[in-house]
Amino acid sequence: MADTPRKRRSDSRRNEEALLEAAAAAFVASGVDAPVRDIAARAGVGVGTIYRHFPTRADLIVAVYRHQVEACAEAGPALLASSPSPHAALAAWIDLFVDFLVTKHGLAEAMRSDDSGFQTLHSYFLQRLVPVCARLLEAAADAGEIAPGMDALVLMHGVGNLCIGASTPGYDARRMVHLVVDGLRRP
Repeated sequence: MADTPRKRRSDSRRNEEALLEAAAAAFVASGVDAPVRDIAARAGVGVGTIYRHFPTRADLIVAVYRHQVEACAEAGPALLASSPSPHAALAAWIDLFVDFLVTKHGLAEAMRSDDSGFQTLHSYFLQRLVPVCARLLEAAADAGEIAPGMDALVLMHGVGNLCIGASTPGYDARRMVHLVVDGLRRP
């Protein structure tokens, strides 16, 4: 009987992880207004499970946002360790960042009514991701792959601006961002 609560907590964590991944995919594909039943189906759980973990849509959106920030933050060092070069790690990380930004733009719209909540999340985003991007840029510069001195926040703003049109038919934000990342390379 003592193992039952532990198993439930483990199942609960797995369900929450599956829900966050499914919600992120649904938000990228359909925006933050994606139907809850679609998110539940993607996660392989019932709709009630979503509401047990995230009582409101805003709770789910914020949780997805935080989950994606953490995934991006953790991916930086892992990519640097496993990629063939620091520039390749930077390019792979920027791809993850682009995926995150598509969801983030939807979050900004959804949270417009709660400016203080959005500001708190934005500060969290900056604190977690700017240092990761800076480390990737520094490693690429130290390897002689890019010119030194590229400011991480400036690059992140530029990538963000290129992602704004992602919902426009025919616009390929990832292609535009790849041009920027490729342009960082030293001749």
